[in-house]
This record gives sequence, C-alpha cells and structure tokens, in this order.
Amino acid sequence: MNKYDDITYKINGCAMKVHNTLGNGFQEVIYQRCLAIELERAGLSFGREIEKEIFYDGIHVGTRRADFIVESDIVVELKAIINLEDVHLAQAKNYVVAYDKQIGLLINFGSTSLQFKKIFNPKYNLNHANPNKSQNQDL
Repeated sequence: MNKYDDITYKINGCAMKVHNTLGNGFQEVIYQRCLAIELERAGLSFGREIEKEIFYDGIHVGTRRADFIVESDIVVELKAIINLEDVHLAQAKNYVVAYDKQIGLLINFGSTSLQFKKIFNPKYNLNHANPNKSQNQDL
C-alpha cells in the first residue's frame, strides 16, 4: 500500500456518494460542485480548476485546468459521458504528466455505474510492469 491509496479511496468514496445521490444525466459542472462539497466533508484539501501553462519545445502554447488537485498530489479529472474512451484516458494521463504528479484519477459520472480509473505518471512508475496501463474499475 502506498501513500496515495488512502487518499484515492476517500476520493472514490466521495464520488460514489455523489453518484448514488444524483445518478447520471447531469452536466459535469454539477458533479464537480457536488464532489467539492464531499471532498470538504471528508477533510481532504483540494484546489479546483487549477491552471497549468503548457509548453511545446520551450514555447508557451496555452493553458489547461485540472478539475481538482487533491492533497497537492493527485490530479482528478471528471467526465459526465455515457462511456469513457481511450481519448479520455490519454487526456487524463497528459494532465498527470503536465502537472508533474505521480497519480491521477479519471472519474465518470455519466454512466449508470460510476467509472473510476487510476492513471500513473510513467516518470514515477518505472518499476511497474506496464506503466502505460491504467487500473480500470467500474463501481
């Protein structure tokens, strides 16, 4: 067990409470606001819509905002879509790398069952058998 397991477990529990209460069918921003309430109730520190500059070959090309940075360590990206696809996993992985965090969570509220995927930054997970693979859990 690593130091992130307890935090990701708590985040997941917060997301499950939101999904169990609201179900699917709302816009992402509604889930984001509700998850912020639950994270606060769980005693987790977080920032919402934290902006990060994106550079290409040393040239500033834009910015991106992660939905949440929890406990200064975990990027949390939310979706409210019918089903997660590979492009969403790639996007979440890019955020983890861009924010230079070891781990991220991709949570989808749009499905009938909450979808949760753990994303690892390959820079920090060189000892994993397959660092490009995400853990997939449908809750």
